[in-house]
Amino acid sequence: MLVDLVLAILHHLAVFVLFAMLAVQLVWLKRDLDLQGLRRVAKLDIIYGATAGAVLLIGVLRVFFGLKGWGYYAESHSFWAKMAAFALIGLMSIPPTMKFIAWRKRAEGEPGWLPSPAEIRSARMYLHVEATIFLAIPIFAAAMARGY
Repeated sequence: MLVDLVLAILHHLAVFVLFAMLAVQLVWLKRDLDLQGLRRVAKLDIIYGATAGAVLLIGVLRVFFGLKGWGYYAESHSFWAKMAAFALIGLMSIPPTMKFIAWRKRAEGEPGWLPSPAEIRSARMYLHVEATIFLAIPIFAAAMARGY
């Protein structure tokens, strides 16, 4: 029972931190981005990915070592909808990550180069979509916890 509680707490905290990082990334990714800001966004993106991995790992541990067990989750449509939303967010995060890596490399190789406002707007669009999909996760989680 204590293991279930600890895993639940860690899972929820990691999810909240993940969403907060996505929000911060949106704030930092602004039209007048400079090299230092670009480096900061790229670094946060790496931490965002690592945190997403932690959310996934802790979630898997909850499924197999939590009180409800695999059978409960395997039969839950809400669980699979939540997993699909999380996977979709992961897929949507790939293009901005690739852009951040390319931008940082180019900016460090070509002094004075910065991404155009259109490129930044494109990356922000992906982050906005991620954030929107993210809102479905607690909805699915609440439904799942109630047996839907």
